[in-house]
Order: sequence, then structure tokens, then C-alpha cells
Amino acid sequence: MLKGSFLIIMSIVSLSIPKSLLEKVDRYLREQGFANRSEIIRQALRAYMSESRRLSELQGRITAIITIVYRREAKRAQITDVQHNFGPVVLTFLHTHIEEGNCVEIIVARGDAQVIRSLIEALKVNEQISEVKVTILN
Repeated sequence: MLKGSFLIIMSIVSLSIPKSLLEKVDRYLREQGFANRSEIIRQALRAYMSESRRLSELQGRITAIITIVYRREAKRAQITDVQHNFGPVVLTFLHTHIEEGNCVEIIVARGDAQVIRSLIEALKVNEQISEVKVTILN
């Protein structure tokens, strides 16, 4: 791939994703004018790494709003266990049902940045959860 006057060497990576997610990727690709699947996935990876870097740089006491999305039929106990394990920093949460059989929870957490990061990572690696979004308030 040429970028400006530089040749950028690309590696080919194969990945497996659910058909429903691929359909969403294709829809966003068309709606937002991405050239191809590779470009939209590269952009998503850049955004993810940027968010992770910002989180890793936080120190001291912080407040975070964490939004998670999961299927209604998910094993709710696994998600609840994570919240209970981080009980001292979880101030409150809101649970509601949204379209297409999904649930959303909004978790308000306050405490040491390292503990909040651990909570976020525990949610991100939970296979029951399809999306995790984080907003840092301070």
C-alpha cells in the first residue's frame, strides 16, 4: 500500500467473527464510506489502542461511567460476579433491555485508577459481554 511517497508493508491477518458482527461491519463500511473491511478494522483497532493507552495513563482517584451490552440470554451471574468482586468501587448501576434481545448496563464506579482499570479489563474479557464503553469523568 502506498501512503504519500512511502510504501507501507501490510501483514495479512485472518480472524473469526460472528456472522451478525460481520453484517454490522459491512453496513458501517457502506454507511461511513470505508474502502474495505480491512480499513474499518484498522480504524477500530487504532481507536481501541488509543482508548487503552489513555486508560493506562490514569492515576489517582477517578470516576468512570462504564457501559456494557450483552445478550438477554447471557449468563447474568458471571456479569454480576464481576460487579460484586469490585463492590468497593461500584457506586451504582442501571440495567435495561434494548432492541434485538440485548441488555445494557451503565455502571458508575469511583476509586483508584488501577482498580477501575482492573474492573474494565474484567468486563472486557468476559465472553458474555459484547461491548464495553468507558467515559472518564475526571
